[in-house]
Amino acid sequence: MRIAYLECFSGISGDMFLGALLDAGVPPELLQNTIAALNIGARLEISRVVRSGISAAKVDVWVGEKKDSPRDETSPHSHSHPHSHSHSHGRSLSEIQRIISASSISERAQKNAIAIFEALGTAEAKIHDTSIEAVHFHEVGAVDAIVDIVGAAVGAEALNVDEFICSPLNVGGGMVKCSHGTIPVPAPATVELLAGAPVYFAAVQAELVTPTGAAIVKTLISRFAEFPKMIIERAGYGAGTGDFPGHPNVLRLTIGEAASSGIVANTTSDTVTVLEANLDDLNPQVFGYVMDRLFEEGALDTFGIPVQMKKNRPGTLLTVLCKPEDASKLTRLIFAETTTLGVRRREEQRQTLARRWENVQTSWGEVRIKIASMNGSVMNYAPEYEDCRRIAMEHKVPLKRVMQQATRAYLSSDHVSTGENL
Repeated sequence: MRIAYLECFSGISGDMFLGALLDAGVPPELLQNTIAALNIGARLEISRVVRSGISAAKVDVWVGEKKDSPRDETSPHSHSHPHSHSHSHGRSLSEIQRIISASSISERAQKNAIAIFEALGTAEAKIHDTSIEAVHFHEVGAVDAIVDIVGAAVGAEALNVDEFICSPLNVGGGMVKCSHGTIPVPAPATVELLAGAPVYFAAVQAELVTPTGAAIVKTLISRFAEFPKMIIERAGYGAGTGDFPGHPNVLRLTIGEAASSGIVANTTSDTVTVLEANLDDLNPQVFGYVMDRLFEEGALDTFGIPVQMKKNRPGTLLTVLCKPEDASKLTRLIFAETTTLGVRRREEQRQTLARRWENVQTSWGEVRIKIASMNGSVMNYAPEYEDCRRIAMEHKVPLKRVMQQATRAYLSSDHVSTGENL
């Protein structure tokens, strides 16, 4: 399994991540052409700098003829915090989503970019007690964020890795100036975004993890761990703006093949919460609705099993798998929407195969293929049901025919025929 490991000993920001991607082998032309095609008046300037003896790629965003510098020059990273006032001049998240959706980047990169922005907007909205749509980015700051986030999504996809893993994050300390005044480091939105992540403070009194960097981590990273066992292929360094004596203000991205000896080491391990409730007096139509609502609110999986309950009544065991941080919200939903009087909760460990998406072309349009792999070998693959269903409905063709053609297209693709282990 091909993995990428982020070492955040000096935090992470959007420009540091772009620099690390470029230094690790992402073609500069890919990011430059991607940003130019967005047509938002921005371009990238890529240079090399030295931070405490380490040579690193430095990425600056230029808007028109002016370098984007929305932050105080003493800050280690150049970025802007979004604003939560509905009268603010700038772009709303829905406007930014439209820009990304209209771009020519891949569907996977679009989804990741939008997910990063939504994570950022959700955190800011919660901190300022407002709605996501009321969160606005000032004009220059919006351009800076779009460049960082779209570039991050496109560059991450170009690495062609099965999994992103991240070290604990050095968040920095002290206070930092922004449009709202002076705020503590890490910024409130950063703290919100890093809920559940391992963080620490060491060495530098400055903001090391920016909200944009935290949103990238929250969206792209599958797990946090110490440096994994791997056969190193290459490494890249992305520089932050500040240069701290004795402390390398860089982000290191190491890419390689996972070196492991067993199934546990070759899969991803995480903790999930299991919620269960016995239902014996619920309308079956309501049960279907409840399952839909659970998925909408973030359940990882949900299912029902027929059970025989007290007084010989037939019933259903509702089981929900979710992230631990979503357990309370989903428990409230179960109580609100079903007739149960109790919900059981427990934590369990699960092993999951590394998963990625690839697109294939059929006679009727593009279909995503979900690919599950272990140690670089493909274990399972399947066409995405919703894509196939949509095509079948639009073109009035049998669903099974669409799924069969999508599978054949994947099996005949170059990466499969030239050595991918099936």
